[in-house]
Amino acid sequence: MAETRTKYTAPLIVLDAVDGELVGHLPSVERMKVPAEVVDLATAADWALAARIGAERISELGEDFGPVLILTAAATERLGLPVELEDRRNLRLAKEHPAAEALAAAGWSASRAGLAPWTHLFRDRDEVHIGVVPWGGLGEMYRWGGFEEVAADPPALAYALGVYAERVIPPSGSTAGCSVALMEAVRPPTRLVFDRGTKRRKRVPVETSLYQPMAPAPPEAPDEHPLAEGRTREQAQDPAHVLFEEAYDCSRPPSQAEGELPYVVGLDINTAFLAAANRLTVGLGEPVHTEGPSFDPKLPGVWLVDLSGAELFIKDLHTKQWRPMPDGFPSPFTPTGEPPTGPAWYATPTLTYARELGVDVRPTEAWIRPEAVVPGPGGPLTVKPGGYLDLWQKRLRDAYMDTLAELKVTPDMGEEEFLAAMATIDKSDPELAAVLKAIKQTAKGGIGKLRERPRGRREGKHAEWPALKRPTWRPDIRAAVLSNARVGTHRKMVKSWQATGLVPLAVMSDCVVYPSAYPTARAVVPRKEDGSPLPGGFRLGPNPGYCKEEGVRSMEWYRDLIAKGAEKNVKINPGRYIKEGRDAVLEGE
Repeated sequence: MAETRTKYTAPLIVLDAVDGELVGHLPSVERMKVPAEVVDLATAADWALAARIGAERISELGEDFGPVLILTAAATERLGLPVELEDRRNLRLAKEHPAAEALAAAGWSASRAGLAPWTHLFRDRDEVHIGVVPWGGLGEMYRWGGFEEVAADPPALAYALGVYAERVIPPSGSTAGCSVALMEAVRPPTRLVFDRGTKRRKRVPVETSLYQPMAPAPPEAPDEHPLAEGRTREQAQDPAHVLFEEAYDCSRPPSQAEGELPYVVGLDINTAFLAAANRLTVGLGEPVHTEGPSFDPKLPGVWLVDLSGAELFIKDLHTKQWRPMPDGFPSPFTPTGEPPTGPAWYATPTLTYARELGVDVRPTEAWIRPEAVVPGPGGPLTVKPGGYLDLWQKRLRDAYMDTLAELKVTPDMGEEEFLAAMATIDKSDPELAAVLKAIKQTAKGGIGKLRERPRGRREGKHAEWPALKRPTWRPDIRAAVLSNARVGTHRKMVKSWQATGLVPLAVMSDCVVYPSAYPTARAVVPRKEDGSPLPGGFRLGPNPGYCKEEGVRSMEWYRDLIAKGAEKNVKINPGRYIKEGRDAVLEGE
């Protein structure tokens, strides 16, 4: 018998109150009448289920999404909740509050976090997510970009969140949390099968998914992890003991010739981590330790290798002869851009690239994740390395490109037209601009969640924390993505140097700063002799992995920042501030 699918009214509804009466705003910009019986969260949750608020599953193996209710300040007050939380530190409503007691009396339970800016309610098989705008549910803490400004107009908020729900996933918390939910939605950890013995359906693991929590390899464990309990302070800072696969954060003073140029130009790689996740092979099984292995670029893992003193060579674009890299060029092996000084742990993409640069890679030991047979509830499972993030990456990429296209930014634009469109994109359509920022934060935040650090109080310094119980807590996958992103940035920098002779002044995550004679990104992107973009180099355009202009400042501004850092004996990376003087990394750019 064919399964009957529920027909949903909308994935979410924004509840507002006008003259003391609740009003529901749908993403279609239609209004929905809210019955007078809806007087608190419990009755609002019941009504949302009856009104068929929800969304269909993204994957055939997954489950449908329950209702999402977004409360404005007026609706929050109308439902008997305080407009401002007294507990400003934990952002929680007291369990003794009448609203919390009414929920319990109606049979609803809240997630471990309790009633918060985002709350997950469940009763039997029903689930409802609540987002409270005046509590900061769409604020900076949850990385929702410009949604807090959009929230001043409830119909516009419903529309913008509806676009996000349709293209990404119905919102249920921070953009990072939504990202992890998306990973599990496109690759569900389990699937339903019919058990002939019991004559019932049951859930069994999906071989291509992350379906159970897994301990990291010792070098992959952050300092707070139980595996790091015996780690000394010196070991915690030693790359021969701990894996340091991070994004770039390096800068240097300009040379005399560079300092004579009037400008510095920042190139920002679009959704760099999302691009790095594309077709990236990661391990799904347990880490396996091995001594003296031969390096295999097809095998996910982390490897202990001494790359200190390694000479790097690349092929000349014209002669095809091998030539050494110039002095002062950022190293691809460290986040600081400094050459490694001894043995260190590296993820597979870093060492694969090292071989491309002529380095003889000889690991002394490794933690690898090969194909393995593991026990499962339905019998043995063969777990193979694969592109776990591919479907996640594709959905976010499509959402990003579709939203840009709706903002009139398309791949077929000329460079000048593209730069002009990106310079005014935040003002052209505030609702869609907020969606675009949220999509970018979703891509970036999900990678960070793969190694979520502990928050709040714990029983001890190395006690476990809730994130470790998630199958998607996988620091090795995060390391592979960051490694691939850094390597990809280095490849582009090398191509640019070969074509233009320019060496980066600073690199901050996905932003690369060059000296320039002209105040435009067009002056520093590499080109072929006919003026067309050089394959493999920085290329202006909207696609993930292409780049846009992050900012243009004077060379004097750059030198002043470097000098200011030297005076204070701190490292100030101008790449962080080149976008209008703001901290672009903190803002998710």
